[in-house]
Amino acid sequence: MAHPVDAHVGRRLKQARTLRRMSQTDVARKLDLSFQQIQKYEIGSNRVAASRLFDLAQILDVTPGYFFEGMEEVESEGPRKDPTMDIVNAIGSIKDEGVKARIVTFIEDVAGITVARRG
Repeated sequence: MAHPVDAHVGRRLKQARTLRRMSQTDVARKLDLSFQQIQKYEIGSNRVAASRLFDLAQILDVTPGYFFEGMEEVESEGPRKDPTMDIVNAIGSIKDEGVKARIVTFIEDVAGITVARRG
């Protein structure tokens, strides 16, 4: 069973990776690892070393502290459901690519982030 901190760091890793539209393979290649290793980090079965966490933060354009944000709530209240993955999964299930792109653009505008547009 994964330690709660490892599981939390893994969830935050998956969240940052998914929000940046990167696959586990994309991240793994940048670290010279297998996608299975990223998968193990994300489910918390393997711990992420401090140096690797630093590398991940650079790849995902977050601070190293990002991975620990929200730990206080996890410890004091027990597990809480983060709706972020529900949103990502819902957008992923939209078949019409035009609709999907407009929704993503809307979310980015509301969040105040700028993402370089592809193609």
